[in-house]
Amino acid sequence: MKQLLSTKEVAQFLDINEKMVYSLVAEKGLPATKITGKWLFPRYLVEQWIETNTINYPKPSTSLPPYQGLLIITGSNDLLLDKTISLFNTLYPDHVAVFGNLGSMGGLRALRQNLCHIASSHLLQDNETEYNFDFATKELDKMPAVVNFCKREQGILVQKGNPKKIKSFSDIARPGIRIVNRPLGTGTRLLFDRMLKEAGINCEKIKGYHNELSRHMDVGLEILAGRADAGTGIKPVASLLGLEFIPVRWERYDLLITKERFFDKGVQLFMGLLHEQAFFDLAKNLDGYDVNTSGKVIFPQET
Repeated sequence: MKQLLSTKEVAQFLDINEKMVYSLVAEKGLPATKITGKWLFPRYLVEQWIETNTINYPKPSTSLPPYQGLLIITGSNDLLLDKTISLFNTLYPDHVAVFGNLGSMGGLRALRQNLCHIASSHLLQDNETEYNFDFATKELDKMPAVVNFCKREQGILVQKGNPKKIKSFSDIARPGIRIVNRPLGTGTRLLFDRMLKEAGINCEKIKGYHNELSRHMDVGLEILAGRADAGTGIKPVASLLGLEFIPVRWERYDLLITKERFFDKGVQLFMGLLHEQAFFDLAKNLDGYDVNTSGKVIFPQET
């Protein structure tokens, strides 16, 4: 299947006139790139654009039952979150917390479908300062409560000693560089694609761009094994595996909870953990985390 569509092909794909394609690019943000004067459309971004702009999702036929001790968390993968879930299960034997690794967008969809109590997300907005609000507003009927879980450092993971001398995203496009990627819908992939676009890099020219792994640790292990030279990921993975880390930005990693579920017993117990010394000790033993605002309610703000 072609990964890059021409104007004619994307018009056929969307079942519209070719002239309308240019209008969608200018007015509706249809993803496109201009190479040697010719418009090209990455198929996966067009599909993502269609999904993002879909309205009137069907209502779920079944809803999450009343809380009876099973706490379901879905969304973005994170090492500190994994350890916090284990801590929760140790401290509260009458409750069980489980995690579904669906990526940030997958977590929001699960929240919309009432399949989980908590969604974890770190989706960077277009203004490059805020996280999650725009995506949650589009995905959900009403804005959920947003509680900060942590801030963490994102960057480029490379092999020990950085033998390929990778210093920035621009270097990833060099011939001979192999990368490993994260799936569409993850906050890390969103950041990676944005940085490539800002650097003017055609993702289809990057070796390994479509080699996707679902966890940060999987990306690190692929690089450690020598099957890839670089990949976008979080600092604690680099530290644990002895990889080099090229910092890109600190990001806010949040927990989103519908107001109907916010006061469920398990949700409140989990939120309470974010203020406990045991949680801070977990973060202290991992590199690349800031927990100074952990447990803070970002939305709704107190008036």
